[in-house]
Amino acid sequence: MPLVVYILGLTIFSLTTSEFMVAGMMPSLTQAFGVSVTQIGTLISLYAIGMVVGGPLLTVGLLKLRVPNKKALLWLLGFYAIAQSVAASATSYEIMAIARVATGVAGSACFGVSLAICAEIVGMASRGRAASIVVGGLMLATVLGVPVATVIDQHWGWRASFWLVVALTVLCAVVITFMVPRAKASETISLGAELAEFKNRHLWAAYATSGLIIGATFAAFSYFAPILTEVTGFAASSIPWLLGIYGAANVVGNMVVGRYADRHTMPIMAWGLIVLGATLALFAVFAQSQALSLASLIVIGLVGVPMNPAMIARVMKTAHPGALVNTVHTSVINIGLGVGAWVGGLGIAAGYGVRSPLWVGVTLAILGLLSLLPYLGNSRRDTQAPAASR
Repeated sequence: MPLVVYILGLTIFSLTTSEFMVAGMMPSLTQAFGVSVTQIGTLISLYAIGMVVGGPLLTVGLLKLRVPNKKALLWLLGFYAIAQSVAASATSYEIMAIARVATGVAGSACFGVSLAICAEIVGMASRGRAASIVVGGLMLATVLGVPVATVIDQHWGWRASFWLVVALTVLCAVVITFMVPRAKASETISLGAELAEFKNRHLWAAYATSGLIIGATFAAFSYFAPILTEVTGFAASSIPWLLGIYGAANVVGNMVVGRYADRHTMPIMAWGLIVLGATLALFAVFAQSQALSLASLIVIGLVGVPMNPAMIARVMKTAHPGALVNTVHTSVINIGLGVGAWVGGLGIAAGYGVRSPLWVGVTLAILGLLSLLPYLGNSRRDTQAPAASR
């Protein structure tokens, strides 16, 4: 695996640390801007909105200008560093909010272009593994990046954490400048060619499965804390290390899936959804047991989010793995995350208790499995679909 793939993983690590680190420094930010905790939480949502809406639009603009992927990534990282610097220097909540939207837009486009570069520099048989390294940066951010940013906030202030992300972003840009090969003119994809990929119904089927997988996972994950404290009986002080175990399981699962995602794309997602749905159901029924709850937490961490490399490998087999195809996939995953968390909360609001999000997750996992059924009978169908649809 080329070293530059790991650099791209470090880039995603930096950007995703910025996305989530607000959660670890809420006391500092509420005091700095004189706003409520809810308003600080909204900063995470604003970043996500920028990713879902702005990322694809910005990518379309870069494609319209026919900017090669390497140059596009450097432009995006420069834009991200500037927006993050504005956030680090913010003196009001409004400035911080605008900066968060801007970083979300750039972050989403960076993710898509990074995956497109991976597809350019590694062989087709290694794309899933390369994607697992890039996605691994996202998972390491929750396990390592956010806690480190929180510690820095507690000792040197929240601005130091934001400036650290700026420094990492600039460092990655410098390394990418020298290590990523320049794309050949014939490899630069036009906007029209990329948009044509979206006529492929099999691509939309792949997107739908990805959204349902992430939706099923986050319908449950978003409410782990109240379930584990109110039903299972864990102390509130135990939640950080329980989530740390979950995050470590994500990293391990991602490494394993990344090894086999290219060769066994569809079976990984099919069996992953079966195990995910069964484990969520087991968790819902036996949530009062600490041992079974902890085991369920670990299994969900191993099979839920770590299906990402297989999801990405499927999309890359189904359509040309250009920047726009990958950026829209990133948006779909974020939509799945948001919708899953929202629908999971509806059950609690309707009075069905804090276990209800787990059953929502089971339902979404079943729908995800049903979306795969037309493709399970032919293991090459997802690979051959693009050619058949054009």
